[in-house]
Amino acid sequence: MPGFGMEDRWHGRSVLVTGATGFIGTHLVRRLHSLGARVHAISRRPRESADGQATWHVADVGDAAAVEGIVRAARPAVVFHLASEVAGARDPKLVLPMLASNLTSVVNLLTAIVGSPGTRMVLAGSLEELRPEEGGRAPSSPYAASKWAADGYARMFHQLWDVQVSNLRIGMVYGPGRQDTGKLVPYVALSLLRGREPDLGSGTRQLDWVYVDDVVDAFLAAGEAPGAAGRTLDIGTGAGTSIRDTVELLGRIIGGPVRPRYGALADRPLDSARIADTAPAAEILGWRAGVGLEEGLRRTVAWCRRELAGERA
Repeated sequence: MPGFGMEDRWHGRSVLVTGATGFIGTHLVRRLHSLGARVHAISRRPRESADGQATWHVADVGDAAAVEGIVRAARPAVVFHLASEVAGARDPKLVLPMLASNLTSVVNLLTAIVGSPGTRMVLAGSLEELRPEEGGRAPSSPYAASKWAADGYARMFHQLWDVQVSNLRIGMVYGPGRQDTGKLVPYVALSLLRGREPDLGSGTRQLDWVYVDDVVDAFLAAGEAPGAAGRTLDIGTGAGTSIRDTVELLGRIIGGPVRPRYGALADRPLDSARIADTAPAAEILGWRAGVGLEEGLRRTVAWCRRELAGERA
């Protein structure tokens, strides 16, 4: 319909966002609010709502009764499930926490919307999940295993009970506003800006880096695309860039004499290149990443500079 833009499509719609205080969640809530959606957000701790961007619900998405109550109260047209524990460590002590956080929460939400044909759900998956053609391989970490299992449950709920759920397997998300400064891009950028040498592994692993605003666009598209239900779609640029090349690009953007210490950390076992197959998302969602790596890193470095200036003020 001519003139029927994105704001018209989201204005007044009730949406539920889990993981709303996280990196992607914060950007998604802000965008949904700007589009006029009625945003309900879940947080484990009470939140100030003075900004008016969302109605906050205090709950743990691992609590099935709490999730069911919030879904019943919010009556969302779309559930965006971003709440997740993320850890790449190969530690057996992470198996149960990843299972409880990343699988139970998905099942709770899927169960809560069974029998609600007007409700759609979009999961934040990961390119770390195994693809069907990789079925003979083991997941590379407890995190990857939990995300892989969650995708299986989502497909089961769709096929058995017609739950309108899709899973977005997201690449390495970066951009301004990431408060977890242990992640590679903010860690390296802030280290270089402070004149400190970042400690890294060999840097040879190829990854698909995708800018956070592009990821938000993908979630919004999946929340309304007719063919998205029942699909698992890669969200990335389709281009692989090694960690070392990404770090070197950050170094050129920032300038200065400080050099990273490659090989200071051991590479993790079972790591492999994870590159998005972008064709299905382009076909089904009409989505492609729009921000190139250098431009995205420049925006991120500018944000890091502002954060450091605020610390020094």
